[in-house]
Amino acid sequence: MIRVCIYEDIPDLRELISETVRGVPELLLVNAYPNATNILENIRRDKPNVVLMDIQMPGISGIEAVQLVKQKYPEVQLLMQTVFEDNTRIFAAICAGASGYILKDSSPERYVSAIIDTYQGGSPMSPSIARKVLTMFKNQNQKINDFIELTDSEQKVLELLVRGLSYKLIAEDLKISYPTVNFHLKNIYRKLHVNSATEAVSKALQNKLV
Repeated sequence: MIRVCIYEDIPDLRELISETVRGVPELLLVNAYPNATNILENIRRDKPNVVLMDIQMPGISGIEAVQLVKQKYPEVQLLMQTVFEDNTRIFAAICAGASGYILKDSSPERYVSAIIDTYQGGSPMSPSIARKVLTMFKNQNQKINDFIELTDSEQKVLELLVRGLSYKLIAEDLKISYPTVNFHLKNIYRKLHVNSATEAVSKALQNKLV
């Protein structure tokens, strides 16, 4: 059961997304909030696996909320919601630790798929957003600060992770077991000095490791 929290300040939309989550047996809606003012206390109490986060909210913005959550609860996956594709906000949210993006006009089926994919380690984004994020990272002039040596298997896993595949799909693509994927990812995180799939993807793109 995937525990889901929703942060959305528009009541009708918050209820619509809540109903979508409630209608899926694999998902459990643990709470839905109109703002992120008490998000750390909420996360501590609700223990969500995936948080649907509106990027624009009164008080604490979605991007600020992502930063707070990832610092305190790095294991929680955050899926950003937005009504339009904005380069600056996309870049800021990904850098803050967001796992992916979904547009608010997406179908209920797309919402469910994105939540499950995020939980499984994927980074769901619309094709246009993915292209923009890749372009932004490739245009960064950050140099490699330390030598990073990955094994061939780790390199293949990292490449598929950057392409947005979930852990399950990575295992299927490479014809290896799910635990083996986790083993390689732990080594990748250690070598890249990161704590999540999103951070690994960001560093891989910034340092041109793939």
